[in-house]
Amino acid sequence: MARRLILPLLFGVLGTAILVALGTWQLQRMGWKEDVIARIEARLAADPVPVPEGANPEEHQYLRVRESGEVAAGELHVYTSHPPHGVGYRVIAPLVLADGRRLLLDRGFVPIGEKDEPRPLGPVTVEGVLHWPQEVDRFTSDPDPDENIWFARDPEAMARALDAEPVLLVVASSSIGDGPMPVPVTVNIPNRHLEYVVTWYGLALVWAGMTVYWLWRIVRRREDVPHAAEESR
Repeated sequence: MARRLILPLLFGVLGTAILVALGTWQLQRMGWKEDVIARIEARLAADPVPVPEGANPEEHQYLRVRESGEVAAGELHVYTSHPPHGVGYRVIAPLVLADGRRLLLDRGFVPIGEKDEPRPLGPVTVEGVLHWPQEVDRFTSDPDPDENIWFARDPEAMARALDAEPVLLVVASSSIGDGPMPVPVTVNIPNRHLEYVVTWYGLALVWAGMTVYWLWRIVRRREDVPHAAEESR
């Protein structure tokens, strides 16, 4: 009898252990993700500071900043949509700081019909967030230089096009009132780990229950055999 139970028992214990391990891993991932989101939210809510020298995504992603400078001529247009305002473009322009640094300034959104409308330039004070969006993948089309249309924000390529540092300042508010509509950076990090935790732990419980039922059926079957033999005599 014991030998007939070994394989089902091992199968049940191993399967349950794997499912519990997956659930525990997702629980740990949930804690990590919540910590990441909390740190980003805290950085977005902090008091603004000047753009640091040598700003980089490893240290300064989502850093809230305030800077004065001058919006220079030349801009890039990134094809996008902005619900509920529909399809249009993000306007990326050079921002020249007092120390001569040229940054990328995401001025905000304009409707598709206003792509080539003149926009105010000159002195400005802006408040916003440093951001290095990861929007380019293998499906992203190359920019159309003739029409000045980009299909994703690519700080490195845009910096080359505008002779600027690959540092993107996304405007939340600006002293130039008649410009594009600001589209502030928000936290949009998926966090479905609790759903996965419940799923894996639930499957582990079902697996364990089915294993117990399987073992019970084997034992009952063995017990029923002698009774059937006695009744047949």
